[in-house]
Amino acid sequence: MQRFFYFYVMESTFKNIDEYILLFPAEVQEKLLALRKAIHSQTSELEEYIGYQMPAFRYKKKPLIYFAGYKKHIGFYPGAEGIRNFETDFKERKYKFSKGAVQFPINEDLPLDLIHKMVRFKMEEIEQKKS
Repeated sequence: MQRFFYFYVMESTFKNIDEYILLFPAEVQEKLLALRKAIHSQTSELEEYIGYQMPAFRYKKKPLIYFAGYKKHIGFYPGAEGIRNFETDFKERKYKFSKGAVQFPINEDLPLDLIHKMVRFKMEEIEQKKS
């Protein structure tokens, strides 16, 4: 059943972030909702959308952050520069990461302090590109 559930999530089309979150088990929904709230807490100027089959946020009409739920982690996608800037934090906290993503284990608390820093970093990056 669990395997089918995650396959279904990956193959589905979502109209909005609420629909996406509702497909997960309750304990994962709580984490995804907390992540969404943490992102929104940084500014009221965000627009939600679904991009690349993931919950996504725009800031000043530019892509800001994406996230996705998986069986054992939540993927957080702040872009290549966002990852490079926080590699030391990821290593200290023993998070798996790649060029464009970091994995927050499902069985651990979300690193809200780090999430806030990454969102602010991405917002500043967008602001600098505009000027």
